[in-house]
Amino acid sequence: MNTTKQEMKSHQYDWKNEVPTDFSFTKPIHLHVTRIGKIYRKFSIDEIPQLWNVLKGDMSFVGPRPEIIEITNHYSEEQKKRLRVRPGITGYAQVNGRSEISHGKKMELDQYYVDNYSFALDVKIIASTILIVIRGKGAH
Repeated sequence: MNTTKQEMKSHQYDWKNEVPTDFSFTKPIHLHVTRIGKIYRKFSIDEIPQLWNVLKGDMSFVGPRPEIIEITNHYSEEQKKRLRVRPGITGYAQVNGRSEISHGKKMELDQYYVDNYSFALDVKIIASTILIVIRGKGAH
């Protein structure tokens, strides 16, 4: 399989002080997703294996989504605050925009969760997640 320079550099970032607030993940042009793959993403079926990580204690059901290490290496002190809680399969940012929001908005929502997490908020997030997954909203 031939690997392009873009693919080799897919997780290398050249940010100086922090991850830019306007950063957003975009689907690479070269990425081809099959019809079944689109269904898996739309309904988050590809997230099911993360239940194993919850059982192992590495993740929680609710919390900020895990981030790529190459991105966290560029976090400012303020951005690192989202790492104070265990990462989750779903989170406050996911139910308020999923993949349709910028990094800055995601950080803002994750920080709100870190500052205000409670059982009641977790229940609200789980209920919202179920509705979003059923609708297939915001996945790519």
